[in-house]
Amino acid sequence: MVSQISEKVQFFFSDYPVVHYGKGELLIRPGDELETIFLLVSGHVIEYDISSAGNEVVVNTFKPGAYFPMSLAINHNHNDYFFETASSVTMRVAPAQDVVEFIRLHPDVCFDLLSRVYYGTDGLMRRMAHLMGGKAKSRLVFELLNASARFGQKNESGGSLIPLTEKDIAKRSGLSRETVNRAMSVLKQDGLVEVRTGSIFIPDTSRLEATIGNQL
Repeated sequence: MVSQISEKVQFFFSDYPVVHYGKGELLIRPGDELETIFLLVSGHVIEYDISSAGNEVVVNTFKPGAYFPMSLAINHNHNDYFFETASSVTMRVAPAQDVVEFIRLHPDVCFDLLSRVYYGTDGLMRRMAHLMGGKAKSRLVFELLNASARFGQKNESGGSLIPLTEKDIAKRSGLSRETVNRAMSVLKQDGLVEVRTGSIFIPDTSRLEATIGNQL
């Protein structure tokens, strides 16, 4: 069923032009008037805010198959976030009003979008719990597991390769780079993670997840 919905969405966007962007290009800025919706064909896009201290804080990451920013298209609310390419990307671009009408006419697509929203909300609520009550290590482990679940390249032995750096994880967790480095050093000493060039490898995700259970 999910694959059928994905094919329906892909077919709809196939009537619209393909665009390519390099890594680090801004697609949408705070205050921009929304006119188009992006369907991500390949690559990743991040949505982030700037803290009072001037640090980037990532609030969402989009992977292939996602189309955004739907909240702005449906609710017509003011945009407060930056949307930036986290890698080279290929996308299709459609008028926002066309996408909204397409969703209205296809309840299965609407239900799938609602399911994604609730899935993302659950993740945000768990992240909030760790931000409010968790220690730095707990918050770091949560971000690693969340990234693994969404973007990790899994292997048969339970390992996962995450295409993120320590700097990327710091932006997602709201922790300073120095705090992440210290917490990562502990995880590396315990054999729970391996830092590689441009990525982080988790040898056993279930073992890493077991460390977070009693830290809230």
